[in-house]
Amino acid sequence: MSNKSRVIERVQTGVRIEKRLLKVLKALAEYHDMTLGDLLEGIVLHAFDGKCAFQASSLTRIRNLKQFYDLDLDASASHRLIEVGKTQTLRNKKRRT
Repeated sequence: MSNKSRVIERVQTGVRIEKRLLKVLKALAEYHDMTLGDLLEGIVLHAFDGKCAFQASSLTRIRNLKQFYDLDLDASASHRLIEVGKTQTLRNKKRRT
């Protein structure tokens, strides 16, 4: 990929995300003076290339924001989160099977 600007088409999406995680992402985007969408695109593009999207100073900022917003999740929680109110639904499904 070259360093040239690229013309793209963006779409509006409705994505559900953990509340405290969103707060950290919004604060980080604000700190870097960018939109939340731009931040997420950068994170995903780096992840797709197997790279970390953040320098050491940003990682420190993220740790501080996680502490401020009481975000105690890390990568080990990925794909294991259950929404409030869904716990009972899952219990009921297990009882019927």
